[in-house]
Amino acid sequence: MSEMPWYNRGIFSSLNLRQKTLLTIALTSILLLVIFICGYLIDANLPTDFSIKMQPPSFEHIFGTDWMGRDMFIRTLKGLSLSIMIGLGASIISSIIATILAFVASFNKYCDTFVSWLIDLFASIPHILLIMMISIALGKGAFGVTMAVAFSHWVNLTRVLRAEVLQINTSEYVMLSRKFGKSKLWIAKEHILPLILSQIFVGTLLVFPHAIMHESSVTFLGFGLSPHEPAIGIILSESMKYLAMGAWWLAFFPGISLLIVVLLFDIIGDNLKRLVDPSEANK
Repeated sequence: MSEMPWYNRGIFSSLNLRQKTLLTIALTSILLLVIFICGYLIDANLPTDFSIKMQPPSFEHIFGTDWMGRDMFIRTLKGLSLSIMIGLGASIISSIIATILAFVASFNKYCDTFVSWLIDLFASIPHILLIMMISIALGKGAFGVTMAVAFSHWVNLTRVLRAEVLQINTSEYVMLSRKFGKSKLWIAKEHILPLILSQIFVGTLLVFPHAIMHESSVTFLGFGLSPHEPAIGIILSESMKYLAMGAWWLAFFPGISLLIVVLLFDIIGDNLKRLVDPSEANK
């Protein structure tokens, strides 16, 4: 048996696997919720004070200050909140697309061929390039980035759901429902959807980290959110010109904070997958 992850050791050692998994999900979810709420409550127009500009981390400003005297901790919280909101919207839309395409593929062999072709087409295009193209076409900004990330991250989940739906369609109770004259819509709603809800939910959470990282990446490259929006990608992009001056904290703390948020979402997704998938329980 493989070694348990670091977050399933220590204080969790006295709990069983299910209790440790639920506790891990609860703690990481609470932390992410606190980050989001704190960032959401912060005004986007942060006060400036040029008398304290470019100060390194201190007890008063734990992340330091930027070139306009703004507190980097507050800016980072606001940026993380915006990234979480965009990631949430993108992952939900992406899951809806994946679910619809999985059901379309189950209609007949022509629909299945079309969905398979569509999956291969989008999988062959690099994510960053596709996101930039869609974002520019939709005018960039929060809406453009959200839709761009959503329309580029449905592929893997669609593959999983398509295989699951096709397998359920061959089951005896589905065939029996067809013989009783039940429509495909009724079968999809009553038989298939309840069985794939857990995969949809876990898939949505697993898309989250990728959505946040790609949103920050395209924003950093200048193809995402507007410069006046306090996004992590904007903060990192602006900080590049000051790194040569020794202002390392401008990029270090926002970057580390983004990676921590991504890791927290990844932990939640992995633990939920362990809960709903018996084959993962002993890994």
